[in-house]
Amino acid sequence: MRSDVAGADYRRARRRAFMRGVMSWFRRSDNALLAFDEVRRGIHAQAQRDGGLREVPIDQIVGSVGRYRDFDRAFLPRQVQTRDRWESVDRAHLDHRELPPVDLYKIGQTYFVKDGNHRVSVARERGQSFIDAHVIEVTAPAPVGSVEDLLDFIRDQDALAFYEKTHISELRPGARIDLTLPGQYEKLLEHIATHQWYLGIEHKREVPYSEAVASWYDRIYLPTIEAVRATGALHDFPHRTEADLYLWVTEHHWYLHQAALPKGHDLNELVSEYAEEHSERRPNPLTVIGRIPPLTAVRRRVSSRKNGSS
Repeated sequence: MRSDVAGADYRRARRRAFMRGVMSWFRRSDNALLAFDEVRRGIHAQAQRDGGLREVPIDQIVGSVGRYRDFDRAFLPRQVQTRDRWESVDRAHLDHRELPPVDLYKIGQTYFVKDGNHRVSVARERGQSFIDAHVIEVTAPAPVGSVEDLLDFIRDQDALAFYEKTHISELRPGARIDLTLPGQYEKLLEHIATHQWYLGIEHKREVPYSEAVASWYDRIYLPTIEAVRATGALHDFPHRTEADLYLWVTEHHWYLHQAALPKGHDLNELVSEYAEEHSERRPNPLTVIGRIPPLTAVRRRVSSRKNGSS
């Protein structure tokens, strides 16, 4: 009887895996589990430490060390050879037998199965939300909250290099700095280097890079981001990020100061003015008709003021 039920459970899981595969093909989306070794190399994750025994959300298990071809992203069985082991685990569930914890690697908020792929598959198919696991934590240089983060950092090596150089995730846990345009992380590194130089003058000593990074984040970056949030400026740039606006507003602010910015302007005003002038929802005629990039337009106006023209 148990064998019949387990067999039916397996066939149902295989049908669901087939249908998910078909839908994935139509949508041109990736339905595969992630390969742990490829991901670890891709995001330059190395250091490991014992994370102990804990309950892990099953929907955060996104990959496997050795069985990533045997199951899909929902841990449904894709290969016929998984049947015997899958049904054996399912019968254990039906008999209410206690199964040992699975072994998982943890990168950020995502997990990869080291041992126990069939146990994860059956538990997920039976509607479990959590599974007991021995966890090995793998340190990543960049913040990873989802499978999309993993893939984004593998694709965007500039972002990964920024996080590796600055160690911002260690210095300011929870910090998330995302840019949408290529080549912009180098500008952030230039900002930090400039801030380090000014800090040295301010403190009359050599300032370590880690101290400069933390100070830049606290004194320069975060206040601008808070102004972006307070003014709701990001609403005017629906396809950009807070970090994009930080870069643009900072450059805009510098050019305005070169043109004798009137006293009394605060950061919220500067952000609001920039958003109003360069909103991607309400295009500026100067930037659309003449196809002039926003910051180039600012430079030209500043140059005109310096030369006394209107």
